[in-house]
Amino acid sequence: MTGRALKQVKIYCDGSSLGNGQEATRAAAVALLGYRDVWRAVGCYLGTATNQQAEIAAATIGLELLREPCHVHVLTDSRYVVETMSGRFKRKANQDWWARLDRAVNTHEIKWQWIKGHAGQVAQEAVDRAARKIAALGRVDECVLREAVDAVGSLVST
Repeated sequence: MTGRALKQVKIYCDGSSLGNGQEATRAAAVALLGYRDVWRAVGCYLGTATNQQAEIAAATIGLELLREPCHVHVLTDSRYVVETMSGRFKRKANQDWWARLDRAVNTHEIKWQWIKGHAGQVAQEAVDRAARKIAALGRVDECVLREAVDAVGSLVST
């Protein structure tokens, strides 16, 4: 570290698995990153991943987008991710997914926070909606990601 203060980044993330655990499952993950009131969205289509895997992937893709060590506030409606990353849940499954998230976390200072889903929080609703749309489409659509960014564009990052 050079002694510079780390950038303060906020990441809202959510995963969706339509038909979770069934043969025709369609999963996606979306992260919305905010830095100095500038927002960017990233998403990925995960195919037959479970809801838990999609939630892990959402945090991972957001962190992987960062190009330098940062102080990151990760907000998600997944207690599974927050409790596991805080050391309160044991990793009994999804080891490959956790390993990828561990690599993404490695250089950052992270604050994990659970927020209630579907409770009117604009950024969380935006990533939830985007993840569901991408899962339903079966591919990442830039228009869907742009909609998520537009939803929070007027918010002030704190």
